[in-house]
Amino acid sequence: MKMNVKKNRVRRLIFGTPIMISVVILAFFVGVFLESCNHKEKVIVVGCQAELTGGFASWGYWLNKGAKAAVDEINKSGGVNGMKLKYVFEDTESNPTTGQRKFRKLVLEDKADFVVGSVHSGIMMATVPLAKELKTIYLPIAMSCDATSCCKGNRYIFRLNSQVCEQAKASTDWMVKNLGKKWTIVVTDYAWGWSHEEEFSAGIENTGATIVEKIRIPVGTKDFIPYLTKIPKETEALYFIFFGADATGFVQQLYEFGYRKEKFTMICSLEAIDVSKLGAAVEGMYLVEYLPRQLKYKDTPFNRKLRQLVGVDSEGYEIGNSGRVIAGSHYWAAYEHVQLMAMGMKKCNYQSKQDTKKLIETLETLGTLTESEAFPQGDVLLRKEDHQGFHKHWMSRIVNGKIEVQFAIDPSAVQYKPMVDFTKESF
Repeated sequence: MKMNVKKNRVRRLIFGTPIMISVVILAFFVGVFLESCNHKEKVIVVGCQAELTGGFASWGYWLNKGAKAAVDEINKSGGVNGMKLKYVFEDTESNPTTGQRKFRKLVLEDKADFVVGSVHSGIMMATVPLAKELKTIYLPIAMSCDATSCCKGNRYIFRLNSQVCEQAKASTDWMVKNLGKKWTIVVTDYAWGWSHEEEFSAGIENTGATIVEKIRIPVGTKDFIPYLTKIPKETEALYFIFFGADATGFVQQLYEFGYRKEKFTMICSLEAIDVSKLGAAVEGMYLVEYLPRQLKYKDTPFNRKLRQLVGVDSEGYEIGNSGRVIAGSHYWAAYEHVQLMAMGMKKCNYQSKQDTKKLIETLETLGTLTESEAFPQGDVLLRKEDHQGFHKHWMSRIVNGKIEVQFAIDPSAVQYKPMVDFTKESF
């Protein structure tokens, strides 16, 4: 009996040892393989906070296309520092609370290295403090001044595109000289509209002209007549800002109400809207664009390529779907924000999100970004103090149902003194 036990032990030792060795060797190579796979799969996650539903859906559609096009182009050229870009987007539903939650998801669950986002100022301002809290670079496209001005912005915010302070600088002198001395200002009643009311009021009054009335109208208003009755008779010209259905409802009811004096707005009021279908309600109206809707006014190889990437024709309609009009003054910023980050990451040899501080400091040194495939809108100055971009604008007018450029506005004409110096702010 004892002899049999000893024999069994010997057999197990003889035959079991190779198996154990094989298991150990196999585990070693599996570990090496998995480590190799993990290394190969190391990516830079690009988050996009886009309005795919709700009031800003017609803008968010193009923001999403612009950001994705940049990711695809960068990956075609080999990615960044040996890493591919992974694109992840979330729908804010055009709602600040949802937008905040989706930003958290992009950062905490999807592990976004940075987030390109919202065209909605309410969402932007709700997200700005989160960027610092979560130590994540946020590049919004919304245009309230506050994100890159004192008190409400922070060092994690960068914005290449135009915002309200620039738009007022570009417009108010010309408005008063050419359209009237007595102005009524009508705005949508939330952060973006308030910013327009404040900046355009100040700009107009600085010329010596007068603001005779300021009117705020709630988002989603259907009947504008009670508000239109508040426009004083002495008004010589009217400045207004809305978006989407609110904008079309306002201009149509303003025309039906009998207002025939001068009207001025930013392209935002008519962005992604087919102005040819609005007829007399918008004919002759002046507005400022941040990149002309018609290709002929910015017909460069770089702009042509960008339009090709997102699938839009020379008139600003989506190829294969003429019912969809480009958000031409905004989508380019989503594209350029991704390109900006790729440029900064290459310059500082970014390897992981632990390098965010180094990346921010690098972005602060870039200065003027030269017009190129990466920056098709034109030369843009990224100011280090407030992380705000300054670029060319275009004064346009609606003529025979088309937005026709009247003249360009040089980047130097829209600059103002920085209200904050983020470079002095700790991380």
